[in-house]
Amino acid sequence: MRAIPRRKRTVPRSGLRAVATVVLLGLGVVLPSPAASAATVDTGASYVLVNRNSGKALDVSGSATYDGAQITQRTRDDRLSQRWQFVDSGGGNYRIRSRNSAMVLSFPSTADRAGLVQSTDTGRAGQQFRLADSAGGDVRLLNRASGKAVDVLGASTADGARVVQWPDSDGANQRWQLVKLNADTTPPTAPGTPRTSNLTCTGVTFSWSASSDDVGVAFYDIYHDGQFMTSVPGTALSAELTAVPGATWGLYVNARDAAGNVSQASSTVTVTVPQCQADTEPPTTPTGVTATASGTTVTVRWSPSTDNVGVTGYEVLRDGTVAGSTSGAATTSFTDSGLAANTRYQYQVRARDAQANRSAASTAVVVTTGTSCATALCSVTKVATETDLPWGLTTLPDGQVLYGRRDAFEVVRLDPATGAKTVAGRMPNVAGTDGEGGVLGLAVATDFAADPWLYVMHTSSTDNRVVRIRYSGGVLTGSPQVLLTGIPRNKYHNGGRLRFGPDGKLYISAGDGQNSEWAQDLTILAGKVLRINRDGSIPSDNPFGTPVWSYGHRNPQGLAFDSQGRLWEQEFGNNVMDETNLIVRGGNYGWPRCEGTTGSCAESGFIAPKRTYPVAEGSCSGIAVVRDALYIACLRGARLYRAAISGDSLTDVQQYLTGTYGRLRTVEPSADGGLWLTTSNYGDKDSIVNNSNESIFKVELGR
Repeated sequence: MRAIPRRKRTVPRSGLRAVATVVLLGLGVVLPSPAASAATVDTGASYVLVNRNSGKALDVSGSATYDGAQITQRTRDDRLSQRWQFVDSGGGNYRIRSRNSAMVLSFPSTADRAGLVQSTDTGRAGQQFRLADSAGGDVRLLNRASGKAVDVLGASTADGARVVQWPDSDGANQRWQLVKLNADTTPPTAPGTPRTSNLTCTGVTFSWSASSDDVGVAFYDIYHDGQFMTSVPGTALSAELTAVPGATWGLYVNARDAAGNVSQASSTVTVTVPQCQADTEPPTTPTGVTATASGTTVTVRWSPSTDNVGVTGYEVLRDGTVAGSTSGAATTSFTDSGLAANTRYQYQVRARDAQANRSAASTAVVVTTGTSCATALCSVTKVATETDLPWGLTTLPDGQVLYGRRDAFEVVRLDPATGAKTVAGRMPNVAGTDGEGGVLGLAVATDFAADPWLYVMHTSSTDNRVVRIRYSGGVLTGSPQVLLTGIPRNKYHNGGRLRFGPDGKLYISAGDGQNSEWAQDLTILAGKVLRINRDGSIPSDNPFGTPVWSYGHRNPQGLAFDSQGRLWEQEFGNNVMDETNLIVRGGNYGWPRCEGTTGSCAESGFIAPKRTYPVAEGSCSGIAVVRDALYIACLRGARLYRAAISGDSLTDVQQYLTGTYGRLRTVEPSADGGLWLTTSNYGDKDSIVNNSNESIFKVELGR
């Protein structure tokens, strides 16, 4: 089992006293000190380096994460770019690693005034420093290659002043106070008794009872349905929120201390925002309706309706029953896929407004499908229904399907031929989160028949974790083996997908645990794509010597590999953009400073998404690759995207099943070259067992 501890980040102002020996903590060996005695440092801790002359902190300029970024001084605020870890290099020397980028301090030459930068850690002499005593418990950082001291150029006291090397003079601008950040890892308690008042069509007051913390609550973070809204100081116990007329929100709050420890969420309060004006007038009836068949797919088009307030979407009726819907007044077409061949269908369209007023149905048009499928999606067949949430799903070599009942903590075997379901077993040590927690991702390796382990990611009472359990004779047997623990959990943002790569390694999507800063902190497993060996050990070629494979993610859920062995990832944005990413080893995908293509996305070192989606048309969870086409299942967008993988781009993006089956959660390849598809329409934002009404579909693919 591999557990990664969470490290503290508080801000005590005490210095570090010098001693006459160097303790190599990683080796447990005490060596004689070099000529100038060095300070004892804790190689497991984080430090802020404060210049004695200016009182400002050593900082990576612009919080950059790229090789060669300049090091400057900046007013101390203990941000990640001001946090440093000392890595023992032996002989009394240390490499000084950024907590923001995992790169180390480096001088590119031995010349006077050579600028200090960060660079990839290779262990060379220009990246090693000896800590020499100065007065008052300060240290000087002497570079091993040049023997020169880390110096604030010109003894400047300005923000942004360059940090260089200069012959050692023990001047105040060469002296650094090593401030060890406290080791408080205790989060606040969850806020209590959330409640609302003063509800209007444009706003609501949200209140709660105070959390407690061993140091003190610094902030309260308010969310609705996993989307961040605002933060207030820890002294506040309410917030005035801007509301959207007609919206139904699940409001909750987390407490956060100065160290960045985040509480579990409060319980959820549901609020339905009233409209600002009464509206009983329906939109006008759509006109100009046409229906065109291409094989077993029909495309319906119409002219836009009008409304006294505004059209918010359309519903398409097939033979008198709603077949799907669109959002927004501008969308005036609908694709109906997976129909029977050589069959006559009748279509009508009706418009709706924000207050659910609906127009009369349009004049009916009739169309007959062709003899065979001529599009990518040929048929959709309901194989089973579920009263709990079918979240993780995987196909066994014999074609049988295993899926998880998220809130019931069970694994079910599904026979694709008959739709028969049998409970294979209940996972122990699982806990819900009153949100998106429970039994999440499932996966099996390619040699499952010979080595029948089922790999499961689930939420426990303390964390998210990955385990494996034997599957034999149609049932789970024995106790789970715990492979990876310490992935932060919360009400939402747990990630939770598993996927074996062609390299035989297990890839894991981990959400940021509703603490966005964790996504950039390489010492914490939240907001990452993780990679481990099948036994839970860390592969030797992982970029940071930990389970972290890539970072800067908000709430990644979909993982899939293409025919070239490349990993694609689907990620929830906050309230602007969702994104599809092509994951590379050690890559930084920008969250929280970048969401999709908004924010500080131009910062060097951030990797841009291959495609973005407005949240209203996305909130996509699962992805699958079949014949180098990427299929993306979307919740709020209630549709299935299909995109061709062309080089490192996504092209020919099509939308299917828009509004036909509601919120789509999971899409997985089937044994016969099709897809499995699950819904998540009811009870997906709580941990109540059997309060859902979901479907599991088999999708036949065409070209």
